[in-house]
Amino acid sequence: MSGRALEVLGFVDIVVGYKTYLEIIAPVIRDKRTHATGMTREVDRVEAAIEAALNGQSCALVSGGDPGVYAMAGLALEILANRGIACNTGAENSLKIEVVPGIPALCAGAALLGAPLTHDFAAISLSDLLTPWDLIEKRMDAAALADFVIVIYNPKSKKRDWQLEKARDIILRHRPGNTPVGIVTGAMRENQRIQLCFLEGLHLMEVDMQSIVFIGNSSTFSCGNLMITPRGYSKKYAI
Repeated sequence: MSGRALEVLGFVDIVVGYKTYLEIIAPVIRDKRTHATGMTREVDRVEAAIEAALNGQSCALVSGGDPGVYAMAGLALEILANRGIACNTGAENSLKIEVVPGIPALCAGAALLGAPLTHDFAAISLSDLLTPWDLIEKRMDAAALADFVIVIYNPKSKKRDWQLEKARDIILRHRPGNTPVGIVTGAMRENQRIQLCFLEGLHLMEVDMQSIVFIGNSSTFSCGNLMITPRGYSKKYAI
């Protein structure tokens, strides 16, 4: 977590979030009132946080990683806008909203792998709960064709167990099978696991919803246990 996130959690009246996330930060919020919900209950969490704020309580709505990256900030602001609730206007009845930056999984994972994101990259979620799969396929194909490093969120769950292999097949249309791939599970947590493989063998690796997958571009290479994507300095300078 960022320092500001720890600071906010220290002074708010109530903390709202997905139950697993609240369990992870339990040592930080042990004396706080909490409101937890399960998966796919994001709207309920946002509504609980808004209700608390409208009742004069300071409330932290918790996300994993950064709240603006596949997380709750967008939904919260969208619901507030749809309800016509004024935010940050300075008026007496205006809610004060702060989006507290965190460390997204792609940054935490990249740091553990070395430097896979030193050049242009695209982040794509394989969850088709909110985005149609045909659109995900188009984005994956376009990113692979454009030679982006590709960061895959939500690669596999118990119910969604085929999407990662399909994504691998799409990328193999444009990249060789020996393209370096890094997989980081539970980045910066007690269950942290780092795996390196080649694109052709990605479907055989241990991957779950706590994993984030880094697929290199045409210049990415591995050195020992590190994954490196050059920015292009060697073409311009003697290094």
